[in-house]
Amino acid sequence: MTEQMIATVPVYRSLSEIPSDFGPSIAAIGNFDGVHRGHQEILGAAAAEARERRMRSIAVTFDPHPAQVLYPKEAPKLLTFLPQRIELMARTGVDAIFVLPFNAELSRVTGHEFVRDILVGRLGIRGIHEGANFRFGHGAKAGVEELRAFGEEFGFNVHVHGAVSVHNLQISSSAVRSAIASGDVRRARWMLGRVFGVHSNPAKGRGVGTKLLVPTVNLAPYDGLLPAFGVYVTRLTIGDRCFQAVTNVGNRPTFEDIGFGVETHILNFDPVDLFDDTPLYLEFLFRLRGEMKWPSTDALKAQILKDVSRAQRYFRLAAPRTR
Repeated sequence: MTEQMIATVPVYRSLSEIPSDFGPSIAAIGNFDGVHRGHQEILGAAAAEARERRMRSIAVTFDPHPAQVLYPKEAPKLLTFLPQRIELMARTGVDAIFVLPFNAELSRVTGHEFVRDILVGRLGIRGIHEGANFRFGHGAKAGVEELRAFGEEFGFNVHVHGAVSVHNLQISSSAVRSAIASGDVRRARWMLGRVFGVHSNPAKGRGVGTKLLVPTVNLAPYDGLLPAFGVYVTRLTIGDRCFQAVTNVGNRPTFEDIGFGVETHILNFDPVDLFDDTPLYLEFLFRLRGEMKWPSTDALKAQILKDVSRAQRYFRLAAPRTR
């Protein structure tokens, strides 16, 4: 995964990078994986309070995700890698982003130490916006009630935001992951406030030189969360070109020993330059069906024609609503 997205605000990646005169500031702290509508509300509220009080707003996040350090075998697949997460946080109106390196040493810092030394001591915090289930400090022992007590001690206010709901769905990163993992990319779009997509590169060894001359692109191995096995209506952005497409996610069981892949067939194809490091952005718009093993290649080809026809109809009727 390469850093394809560039934030439009200052991004600090260590305590030493933060200017000594940064504060006073208003902060929102969290992993913000997916930067869904709930995250957007919290970050936007922090930015709004900072503007009203003539202070700076800052989003404080962690990299890697704490779960990847503390219990890597059980850590969830990420919705967004750091470059995209930074870009999405920047769009909420915050003035700066602090990516705090998460490691074993930081995991042993107590909630009180975190507030005293980092939030107050380095960022000059005067206000904090958080969700009701926010936990922090060693062993995640501190929550919003402890945060309020620290606010009284150190002189900052705490705004606790309730869960955001859309279409009767309570929004959280885990809820978004669950929707995507089940293939319900429409429900995920409601909660994210945008179409779910993945940033990657082409699979190596395509054998097509530097020009894509066939309308099929395979994604390089991808470590983040992908939708459930199946066939999807998608959009594929190659560099600065955006194409309508149909994508198969899965093991392609009709063929023996091919293995897992994310294979995209471009509908409105034109030859385009494609190198191993060309940035790709694949957006999942709608799930057409689950993955199936067909009795013959002819049966599979017939189904592909049906999938393409349904995708073309989708783009004719529903594309304006996905923008």
